Amino acid sequence: MLFAGLRRRARLLKKDGLVLWFAWRDARTPTWLKLLMALLAAYAFSPIDLIPDFIPLLGLLDDAIIVPLGISLLVRLLPRDIRLSGEAQMERRQRQGRRWPAPILLLLLAFWLAALFWGFPHFMA
Repeated sequence: MLFAGLRRRARLLKKDGLVLWFAWRDARTPTWLKLLMALLAAYAFSPIDLIPDFIPLLGLLDDAIIVPLGISLLVRLLPRDIRLSGEAQMERRQRQGRRWPAPILLLLLAFWLAALFWGFPHFMA
């Protein structure tokens, strides 16, 4: 019973993430909302956390709570027409069986590696 509820929430989170992805690509989405989406994505993929991971249980829970709450909040902030358009695109994509493009993950990895290599010499000085 517990796992069925978690599985349902994970599916909903995945769908909301796809809706946000399509909303990001929509020219009608307000810039301030795109900025919030970028900040949430940066936090999700960032090695820096509000609560460090070495603190038992709490360190991992902050990502498990903050990111899903941020996603659901951003979906609620979307204008209705953009959200409906994103949901339609998400359903079409799921029917086609397409997955997330790997270049997005590679770009995020390249960004953080560049930030690490750029910032590392400054910290050593």
